Amino acid sequence: MDQTLSTPPTRPRRALPPLLTLSDSAAARLRALYEKGEGRLLRISVNTKGCSGLAYDMSWVEQPGPGDEIVRDRDLTVLVDRKASLFLIGTTMEYEQTTLTAGFTFTNPNEKGRCGCGESFHV
Repeated sequence: MDQTLSTPPTRPRRALPPLLTLSDSAAARLRALYEKGEGRLLRISVNTKGCSGLAYDMSWVEQPGPGDEIVRDRDLTVLVDRKASLFLIGTTMEYEQTTLTAGFTFTNPNEKGRCGCGESFHV
């Protein structure tokens, strides 16, 4: 009696979206900041803060740390704290400038809501 074990067909793995992408305006602003930054890199992390629980945090560092994911987009390098990776998958970093304010913003598909002042979010 010949018994053959068959393996179930494997499903193709779905590709994850990029961890972080830069919009045209964010890339232009970051490129200008890097030119003035003398080799420093932008690190993005997520901290516990605000009434919704989480907030984006950006800081300048001299070099990648052991817990940093290195993201390259539009010929620029941005560091993402590894602990923030799951919160940021698929996020687009943008730069917005209005009459009264200017700054980086994040369009994050993982966000389930924001606080009223827009300072923090939850997933």
